[in-house]
Amino acid sequence: MVEMGSLHDASDAQQPHVPIVRVVDDDDKVRRSWQFVLEGEGWQVQAYESAVRFLQEDDPSIPGCIVCDVRMPEMSGIELQTEMKRTGNTMPLVLISAHADLVMAVKAVKDGAYDFLLKPVETERLIQTVSEALELDQTRREESAEDDRVRRSWDLLSAREKEVARGVADGKLNKQIAYDLNISEKTVIAHRSSLCRKLGIRSAADITRMLLTIEKLEKDQSKKETSVG
Repeated sequence: MVEMGSLHDASDAQQPHVPIVRVVDDDDKVRRSWQFVLEGEGWQVQAYESAVRFLQEDDPSIPGCIVCDVRMPEMSGIELQTEMKRTGNTMPLVLISAHADLVMAVKAVKDGAYDFLLKPVETERLIQTVSEALELDQTRREESAEDDRVRRSWDLLSAREKEVARGVADGKLNKQIAYDLNISEKTVIAHRSSLCRKLGIRSAADITRMLLTIEKLEKDQSKKETSVG
């Protein structure tokens, strides 16, 4: 069963720009209690009675965070975290447990959980944690959108323009780049002008920053592929 707060109709949940706090707990009383508290702060809340139901029905493209109990039938909160990591879902996950297992808590946070809280959770602590988790999710999504923009811009360049850009980023003069690529200096200047226009940048410093971002993205992608493999 999926429960939506009475303050919001189902159509609101489909708006990607509206953050949603996902509450996942098999205990109906606890689930409704958290939902009541969080809605009282003005947040939109969607509740799930199990981690399996959450995975089946939630749309990770909608911003927000997850507040999830650790011990549940079918799939635990820790198992949910593992599945999210496997599928690349980076939404902040707040795990909550009635059992003070320090080893479990430390491991969960090391594996990427935003926080690990113990029941009974103080209302102010829950609100503060959710607020911070939502802010983190927003920051991550903005950074991801910027990374996508950089990738798309870089892909607009020809192979030669990319070579020229790398030469500029290495601090080489036009004539040095021309020598390395066995082309004329005028051709280098033309390529620089073209790549700057395509990337919407002006200076050598802008090109260098762009290259640093691209290199970081390529390394991150390589790490992900290695991890999956």
